Order: sequence, then structure tokens, then C-alpha cells
Amino acid sequence: MRELLAVVTEPVVVIINVMALLMISYGTLDAFLNGLRAMFHPSSTGGGLRNGYQRFARWLIAGLTFQLAADILGTAVTPSWDEIGRLAAIAVIRTFLNFFLERDLKEMAEPANEKKEDAAPANGL
Repeated sequence: MRELLAVVTEPVVVIINVMALLMISYGTLDAFLNGLRAMFHPSSTGGGLRNGYQRFARWLIAGLTFQLAADILGTAVTPSWDEIGRLAAIAVIRTFLNFFLERDLKEMAEPANEKKEDAAPANGL
């Protein structure tokens, strides 16, 4: 049974890693092109670069999540203490990356929300 799981899991891990690679590659290319566009056609607000960074961070979060899933599946079939330790280190690093990326996204969204609230008239006053 264990051999069957290893045979099935191996190609699934490769497929998930390819999906993560595609996500991160697409996000990186999009961010690069957006950065070039911002360099040669700067806008007065700078919102284009900010939106590009937010899209890039979302792609990175998705790709890192998929890579972590692939690592978990790969370790689940043939766990050794060395592989479990490596998975734990990778999980911690990716979790911190996700945390800080999501925090940056939230902080970037807050000024936009504050501007909307400031522009809205007070109800009933």
C-alpha cells in the first residue's frame, strides 16, 4: 500500500510544484512589466505601481502555498526525521513570508479605505 501511495504521490507533487512555478513566474513577469511601465510612464498618483505590487504579492502567496502543499505531500509518504525537520524549516520560512506579504497588502489597502471614508459625507449630521 505504501508503495502505491509513493507512486501516486510523486507525480502529484511534481504537478503541484509546476502549478506553483507557473503562478510565481506569471506574477514575476507581470510585476516586471508593470515596473517597466511605471518607469517609462509614471503617473501622478503612483497607484499603478502599488496595484502591481499587490498583484505580485498575491501571486507569491498563492505560489508559496502550493509549494508548501507539495512539500507536505512529498513528506507524508516517506517521512524521515531529516525530511520532517526540513519540512518544518520550509513551513516556518514560508509562513513568515506569507504573514509579512499579507500584512503589507493589508497596510496598503488601509490608506485607500481611509480616503473613501474621508470622502463620504457623514450620515445624519
